[in-house]
Amino acid sequence: MNTDIGATIARQAAMVAERIGGLPKTDARQLCAIAGPPGSGKSTLAEAVVEALVAQGLAAVLMPMDGFHLDNRLLEPRGLLPRKGAPETFDFGGFASTLRRIRTEASVILPVFDRTREIAIAGAEEIRPETRIVVVEGNYLCLDEAPWRDLMTFWDFSAFLDVPVDELERRLLDRWLGFGFASDVAREKALGNDIPNARRVAAARMPVDLVIPH
Repeated sequence: MNTDIGATIARQAAMVAERIGGLPKTDARQLCAIAGPPGSGKSTLAEAVVEALVAQGLAAVLMPMDGFHLDNRLLEPRGLLPRKGAPETFDFGGFASTLRRIRTEASVILPVFDRTREIAIAGAEEIRPETRIVVVEGNYLCLDEAPWRDLMTFWDFSAFLDVPVDELERRLLDRWLGFGFASDVAREKALGNDIPNARRVAAARMPVDLVIPH
């Protein structure tokens, strides 16, 4: 990772971790959302935030929303396979139900998305009894569309990464090329699906506690 980029992420993570660490303490687990469009860097930032919280002695874990992708065998007959990653290609009900369980149950088992195989793996991660802070990351955590806007009731803290579209295009093209796709396929994935999703996220964002500019 570029040294300047690494320093920026570390600075942003420290700022977010300070805000989360300063939340009023409750008996219930705290749920904190880090949202942003595809390619905004939310996964990298969320990982760094969890590391910063753990360094403070706080029992925090990361929960990516990607584990709730619908499988290709469901998307294909719905005509949604080319739009995989759009809001309608996720199991919203399962995701919301899991968030409710995290609030009240000592142990919650989570699915995890394997990006190399483009599949969700059930029962691959666990929120353990000692966990007090769950940092959730995903594109649509603060989306002002039904039913996604209902997620805002879960968040004790919410942050959104605001990145210009031209920078997102560059990052997303690099991402798909990095996964080994030919340049024309990578361009179609980035510009034909990811960027429309990114514009949708940016155009319909709920008010959040912190906007992190590029």
